[in-house]
Amino acid sequence: MPGKGRTNIQLKSPAEIARMRAAGQVVARTLDTLRAAVRPGMTTLELDAIAESSIRDAGAVPSFKGYHGFTGSICASVNEEVVHGIPRDTKVLADGDIISIDCGAVLDGWHGDSAITVAVGSVDEADRTAMEVCEESMWQGIAQMRPGGRLGDIGQAIGGYIASKGRYGNVREYGGHGIGTEMHMEPHVLNYAQTTRGIRLVEGMCLAIEPMVNLGTRHVRQLADGWTVVTQDGRRSAHFEHSVAITADGPLVLTAREENREKIASLGFPDPGF
Repeated sequence: MPGKGRTNIQLKSPAEIARMRAAGQVVARTLDTLRAAVRPGMTTLELDAIAESSIRDAGAVPSFKGYHGFTGSICASVNEEVVHGIPRDTKVLADGDIISIDCGAVLDGWHGDSAITVAVGSVDEADRTAMEVCEESMWQGIAQMRPGGRLGDIGQAIGGYIASKGRYGNVREYGGHGIGTEMHMEPHVLNYAQTTRGIRLVEGMCLAIEPMVNLGTRHVRQLADGWTVVTQDGRRSAHFEHSVAITADGPLVLTAREENREKIASLGFPDPGF
């Protein structure tokens, strides 16, 4: 991103934001379907097949499949896998696992991108709390997405909330991004405080906000497959993401699911239409 401006940042009209909400609804419904399908004994490749069918049945195309050679329609990251886990028929879910599912779809040329972390059967309290911290940090970041704010306010809110909840690792190597007619666009969105507050936020910006919270340290590494990112210390990680538009009335959550209705209302965000 150019240091002094936003010349390469795509701004959307209200009509285009509505089309992005349509793409976001495809992603939201797919994630709801996947959450309901997760169970011990199934493989991440089985989840991937469910996702692809859901997306294509809605008239959309999986954003991830074929992206720089990625083979899945979702990223399926289990336990110590932070992001970009490749769906495999050898990756079998077990009771007590947690799985982060990242899903993207493109509909009529517009992208939606969202992620959830799901408990497989019964998980321990530490895992569940880390998931809650990660999800709430995402909402804290989204709340900063108002005209006149600064890009750095988002990372400061996310990082500050995570730090306030104890000794969690806030992953720094990966973050959020602009989204629109491409899945990954400018600007990059950090999940931690910066020395500069960054560019001014304006109506029409659409950003994917996606914190990653580790139960151990923040440090990660990439596996030899060239995709899967894991925690260096082998401890578990959670990941949540929503695509959001900045409007005059506040943050419009483009990938909102029905289960987000109460949260969105409590934060005073615009109703995205469920």
